[in-house]
Formats: sequence, structure tokens, C-alpha cells
Amino acid sequence: MGRGVAVVTGGSAGLGRAIVRELAGRGWDVAVLARGSDGVEAAASEARARGVRAIGVPVDVSDTDAVEAAADRVEAELGPIELWVNDAMVSVFGPFDEIEPADFERVIRVVFLGFANGTRAAVRRMVPRGSGHVIQVGSALAHRGIPLQSAYCASKHAIKSLSESVMVELEHRGSDVRISQVDMPAMNTMQFSWVKNLLRHHPQPVPPILQPEVCAAILADVADHPRRRTWVGEATVATILGTRLSARLADRLALKSGFAQEDPSLQVPMLPPNLWEPVPGDHGAHGVFDDRAAALTPQTWAQRHRGLAAAIGAAGAVAAAVALAAGTRAARR
Repeated sequence: MGRGVAVVTGGSAGLGRAIVRELAGRGWDVAVLARGSDGVEAAASEARARGVRAIGVPVDVSDTDAVEAAADRVEAELGPIELWVNDAMVSVFGPFDEIEPADFERVIRVVFLGFANGTRAAVRRMVPRGSGHVIQVGSALAHRGIPLQSAYCASKHAIKSLSESVMVELEHRGSDVRISQVDMPAMNTMQFSWVKNLLRHHPQPVPPILQPEVCAAILADVADHPRRRTWVGEATVATILGTRLSARLADRLALKSGFAQEDPSLQVPMLPPNLWEPVPGDHGAHGVFDDRAAALTPQTWAQRHRGLAAAIGAAGAVAAAVALAAGTRAARR
């Protein structure tokens, strides 16, 4: 039996492409929303190859009316939307005062307003039915802005606040529609090959880097077992907790590592920027950093096996308490 109908914005490439594959593998019918028709149809074909229904809908998520029309088409062709994943993104890498105002606003429109448009389209359809789930693909940068990505960081901060507002509104109305935010770490995706780049060298994720598949699997786990907030990866946890502990320390760490977002040794040519127009072709899920990206880490393993991790943690705590008690008794003899 199918799991229901899921929409994934930005589903043609990068993390979104990995999410489409993961959801289809778990039995979700999938609608892929993105601008590039080549990648959209390729992602939908991959989903259909996993035995589910899937359609591709070319759409610019910054266009409110186009998103509403896309949602209408999805429901007409696949049925009621039960899961909506907002993931579409673009960005500009460079100092804030060197970014053209139009480019800055374009990032805000796609990343923040695109998430707002998707959330609105989903909630308007889900609330009358009394069920549904919206998952926002967040970032460690929703909690801590870093240099050279001012528009993207600002958008992710805004998405976090938007989600919190909508969560509380739905709860106040007694609605069973859920909103979740899954904050992601640096990943090996196409972002760093087609971002608009004002830096001298090829941009790179700030290490440590994860492969998108493990992040997609954790997001799909949240779809299966909704929870409001999920942090993916050790670096995300450290960034969020470090910011809460000491904003000044976070400033110093950003000053130390935040400018390491370009790699002079990387000789791979950049693709054309996808800020205003999609890059033709099917670009898949991975970027050019396969040799530096981890497929799994202790924290992501624990996220994927929460019950077992909790049991191991409890057993460790008991063992530590027993050892401490034994040591105390020995010291008294």
C-alpha cells in the first residue's frame, strides 16, 4: 500500500533529488517541483522506477500563483497531498556589499518566499482535511549566520521563524497538520558547482561534509515519525549549541572558519549559475566532493536508530553509575 502523495520542491538535484529517491523507495507517490525540466523529469522517472506514481512539475517556487497551480495539478493527477517538503534553494557566494541588490533579493525570493509559498499551498489544502505534514529543509545556518552567504543565511533564519509561527497557529486552531524543521549540515551537492560565485576560487562546503543520501534518509524518518525539530550531523549540533552557549564564541569561530569556503586547489570548472535560470541537463544528487564526504557519522547513525541509541546511552549511564559506586565503596575501605 502506498504511503500517500509527497511534494518535494527543489527535487531535481542535490539533496532534493536524494529526498525524492528516498521517499519513493519508502512507497510515497512523489511530485517533483523545480525549474529545470530535464532534472524534474529525470527525478520523476527515477521515482517511477521504484514502483510508485510520480510526476514532474516545472515551476519557479518564488512565483506564488505558479506554486498554487502546481499544487492543484498534483492533487488532480496524484491525489491529496499528505507530505510537502520545501527544499528549493539558490545562493550567491561573496561579501554582502559586493552582491548586486537584485541578486540578493532573488535569493530571498526563492529560498524564503519559496518556502512560504510552498507552506501556504500545503497548509491551505491540508487543514480542511485535518491531516498533513510540512517539512522545512533547514540548516545550521538558520541558527548562525556565516560570512559570504548573507542572503542564504538570512533566508534560513526567516524560514525558522516562519515555521515557528505556523506551528503555533496550527496548534491554536486544534489542527493535526504538522510542521517540522530538519536542520542540515554541509553536504556534497550541486549547490557549489552552480551557485553564483563572486569568490576567486571554486566554492566548497565548510567541512565536515556529508553525502546527501544520509540526510535524505533522516528527513524521510521524520516524515514517518513527525517531530518538530531535528539536527543532522555533529557540525550542526555544535553550531547550534555553541551559538546558544556563547554568541561571541560563535562570532570568533565564524571569523576563523567561515572564510574557508573556497578551494584554490580544486580545478573543476564551475557550471553556469542557476540563480536566475535553471542549468540545462540532469545533474543528479552529488556534487564534486565525493572524496571528502562521509556517508555516515555517529550522530547521523544515532538519528537513524534513535531507540537503539537511547538504549545504548542508558546502558552506558548505568555502567558509569555502577563503576562510580564501586569506586566510592573501594575508596571507603
